[in-house]
Amino acid sequence: MDAKGEVAGLLLAAGGGRRLGGRPKALLPYGERPLVEHAVAVLREGGCGPVHVVLGAAAAEVRERADLTGCVVVENPHWAEGMGSSLRAGLASLAAARDRPSATVIGLVDQPGVTGAAVARVIDAARQGDDMVSSLVSAMYDGRRGHPVLIGASRWAGVAMSAGEDRGARTYLREHAEQTVLVECGDISDHTDIDTPADLRLLAEAAQRATKR
Repeated sequence: MDAKGEVAGLLLAAGGGRRLGGRPKALLPYGERPLVEHAVAVLREGGCGPVHVVLGAAAAEVRERADLTGCVVVENPHWAEGMGSSLRAGLASLAAARDRPSATVIGLVDQPGVTGAAVARVIDAARQGDDMVSSLVSAMYDGRRGHPVLIGASRWAGVAMSAGEDRGARTYLREHAEQTVLVECGDISDHTDIDTPADLRLLAEAAQRATKR
């Protein structure tokens, strides 16, 4: 059993926030800091070692304003094509790492309610399996698949090939549903996306919940 391999975090934070009036999602405020910092902290809190962060919209401003110390920052020049291009860029960065991790947990910057506890639960489920490098684990919310998602290194090439536009890993997970371990996380996490101005209230709500934990 390969249950001791290192798990890296992969944060997709390239979105330009088109439906938010062009406000890059990485720079949305979470408390007094950019949201991207919170998302990185969640992956680390959940047990990820290195964290690779894919930037796109306003990448130079994100680098300037956000503290991404210790992260591997990947700039995706094709970010406007959708999440699939950012996922491919991030997986390529992980695959090229000197100390290649056994698996990665994928997180989305626009889900401030996702918790480190959910990341830890997904990683723990993968460690219960027979082979970390071929593992496939997804958080589940009331019976529906969501993030975070853990993907073993042997699957990265397949995921990258199937990713397109805004699909991300969705197609691959659907095609490999029987091999995917689903872990209910609705009791400890909220995977609601921030897509519209009305959703911005989720930032303050998530920050308030975090202070109570």
